[in-house]
Amino acid sequence: MSDNQSWNSSGSEEDLDPREEPGHPAGIAEFSGVLSKWTNYIHGWQDRWVMLKNNTLSYYKSQDETEYGCRGSLCLSKAVITAHEFDECRLDISVNDSVWYLRAQDPEHRHQWIDSIELHRADSGYGSESSLRRHGSMLSLTSATSGYSATSTSSFKKGHSLREKLAEMETFRDILCRQVDTLQKYFDGCADAVSKDELQRDKIVEDDEDDFPNTRTDGEFLHNNNGSKEKLFQSLVPRGINGIDFKGEAITFKATTAGILATLSHCIDLMVKREDSWQKRLDKEMEKRRRIEDGYKSALNELKKKSHFGGPDYEEGPNSLINEDEFFDAVEAALDRQDKIEEQSQTEKTRIQRSSPVPPGDVYSSTGTHRFSDKPLSLSSPPHDVHRFSTEVEEMVRNHMTYSLQDVGGDANWQLVIEEGEMKVYRREVEENGIVLDPLKATHSVKGVTGHELCHYFWDTAYRNDWETTIENFNVVETLSDNAAIVYQTHKRVWPASQRDVLYLSAMRKILANNENDPDTWLVCNFSVDHDDAQVTSRCVRAKINIAMICQTLVSPPEGDKEISRDNILCKITYVANVNPGGWAPASVLRAVAKREYPKFLKRFTSYVQEKTADKPILF
Repeated sequence: MSDNQSWNSSGSEEDLDPREEPGHPAGIAEFSGVLSKWTNYIHGWQDRWVMLKNNTLSYYKSQDETEYGCRGSLCLSKAVITAHEFDECRLDISVNDSVWYLRAQDPEHRHQWIDSIELHRADSGYGSESSLRRHGSMLSLTSATSGYSATSTSSFKKGHSLREKLAEMETFRDILCRQVDTLQKYFDGCADAVSKDELQRDKIVEDDEDDFPNTRTDGEFLHNNNGSKEKLFQSLVPRGINGIDFKGEAITFKATTAGILATLSHCIDLMVKREDSWQKRLDKEMEKRRRIEDGYKSALNELKKKSHFGGPDYEEGPNSLINEDEFFDAVEAALDRQDKIEEQSQTEKTRIQRSSPVPPGDVYSSTGTHRFSDKPLSLSSPPHDVHRFSTEVEEMVRNHMTYSLQDVGGDANWQLVIEEGEMKVYRREVEENGIVLDPLKATHSVKGVTGHELCHYFWDTAYRNDWETTIENFNVVETLSDNAAIVYQTHKRVWPASQRDVLYLSAMRKILANNENDPDTWLVCNFSVDHDDAQVTSRCVRAKINIAMICQTLVSPPEGDKEISRDNILCKITYVANVNPGGWAPASVLRAVAKREYPKFLKRFTSYVQEKTADKPILF
């Protein structure tokens, strides 16, 4: 027996041809459709045409662009497909450090995509035991079932002692076989000779029965008629058979069997030691593998935090992977970046304005100087202000004039959070279903501008981008009247918060004076409405607002016959905001952002109006 014949137990199935396996599929049909793909934290989810073909997942901007080439593709051979734990429509596909976040239109379509992807992976030769055979890697299966790696012929290349003992076993076997053959031939010959001797003795006895010779006293010999001496019983040694040394053969046989037993014992000892050695090596390899797996998991977690720190799993929500402190730091850092960019933009605008003449045609350019005494005591809404939302606007204006101007003391539970000069900001903490709905109220006094001017610049969308820095884009969905319009606007994304949009009706109104001592009052109210031309989309979270800016103009009499100048004007501003963010975010973050941004907004807006109206006639 040779070493190869005795110890080749590698169990390798690398030579198996996958085409010869029964049930191996010939091919899987391609699968395609529309899926929402996470692009980045600015644009969020976008619809893409996704195609699954030949174990490759590709995506296009639309179905019409498939002939121009894909925008990206993934080989599914080593991809990991994960159905999201909370989002029933979402599936994540990752290959190394590349991750695609996809969303189907419903759970059923997600299930269809996952099934199709698994079919393609199985067809390509991955993901099953048979596929492992096709790729020559049965080691993991053998190790999983037995706990030991499969042994190959190379496993004993260094085992010279064991090899020598095996050779000795071969020699002892040959010697033992020859001894057994010799003894067997001898015993067979002896048996034949004994049979022949018995027949011959019986024949002699029958022939000499009547004339039996006299026996000697020793009984060993007898004499025939011729007086010759013969042995009565011939020797049992058969003719033609050489005698053997039984004692020598027995000693040799005993030595051979003892050698075999000793060699077997030695082999067993060597194999036990080898088994112990391999077990130690296995334990070391398993410990090494455990450390590597732990390191891999740790590195993977760090990689997710770094390279995918902007994926949908880190968006706002109760299941966000980012904790509240990290959320707060990320929002604060994003706001700081926006402030820096806005500061640079304003500096550039100022430089351009100083170097360029002021363009004609301003809204106030043709307006003459007004006297305070010419101001009417009451105005009624013009007929063209009537529209289908007129009732809602009137009710909203009435509520704001009733409640928004009330004092912050008493049982209202307003808390003063900021006080900077003339400006004071109050907050009342309100939460509903875990969402922060804190109403905010700010009071401020601004010199040199009227309430009409402030409300005009706050309402008119032509100036919106000049002072509002949080808006990404906006458009007027419908103009209801000269002083009312429905506006849709999207706000800049502040990661990790989701992007917000808002659809609201904005109306500017002069408040009727009850008596001649009442201050000149203007109001702008913005409140959320619905419109068929601005439906809710998955790209943004729709926020709900109810905001009012109430401006009261106070004029001090000028000296003598002097005309009223801007030095005689003081405007008291009351700004009230009720905002429902439309989604979950940490309460501490929302309150901190509101506390930070509202004062900046009021300062920025009032400074803009003061600068805009400084050299213009007064508009009451």
